Amino acid sequence: MAEALTLTRIGKVFAGRAAPLPVLHDVSLHVPAGTILAVLGPSGCGKSTLLRLAGGLDQPSDGAVRLGTQLVTKADPRCAVVFQEPRLFPWLSVMDNVAFGARRQRTAEAPGRLIELVGLGGFERAFPHQLSGGMAQRAALARALIGRPEVLLLDEPFAALDALTRMQMQDLVADIHHRLRPTVVLVTHDVDEALFLADRIVIMGQRPATIAATIDVPLPRPRDRGDAAFAPLRAHVLAHFGLSHAATGAATPASPAL
Repeated sequence: MAEALTLTRIGKVFAGRAAPLPVLHDVSLHVPAGTILAVLGPSGCGKSTLLRLAGGLDQPSDGAVRLGTQLVTKADPRCAVVFQEPRLFPWLSVMDNVAFGARRQRTAEAPGRLIELVGLGGFERAFPHQLSGGMAQRAALARALIGRPEVLLLDEPFAALDALTRMQMQDLVADIHHRLRPTVVLVTHDVDEALFLADRIVIMGQRPATIAATIDVPLPRPRDRGDAAFAPLRAHVLAHFGLSHAATGAATPASPAL
């Protein structure tokens, strides 16, 4: 059962050589259970830091993170993270990599079922060096899902993939969300990716970042990339980055990277 994720007045300051480095300031957001939130913002503004705080991989300097009603004070087994790189163990097969994700879980999905779900049926005995980039990310996604996470945190997991593979992976995430209904937080630089997947988009400002804007995406699912309803939403998002819709053109599969 998915849980809501709530961040309240989050601040994060890292120790620097010359002076402290403030990254996040007074960030509050609520992600209702079973919804998808996309986080957009300039490079280096703290999006990945925000994701790490949400999963308990790091602790805020100020504020609090809650999953449901429980305070998150350390790495939380109810959260799973998929990073930009697959981070598979090169000496383990796909099956063993996926199964490894269940080692500390009270309950777990069958690895074979998840491998089928992410479209890797027939590659159970393959090793990471035998997989394409998209296949490796599918395996990483299956590994993240094996513990039945209530919250799935995606840190630009498709950034290194070609445009067609990226869209296929977006379709996969949409399908998995429909089937399993986790709460999802997606960090991305791709406007079209955010619009295709998210129920709501949060736009972060420059460091130390606060929330500059929140945009609802009131489009029905499943979504069609050719839907004309994307165009005004895309223009609205791009306007927050000072980009003219007329200058960038209508929505295309390869959207601007921010």
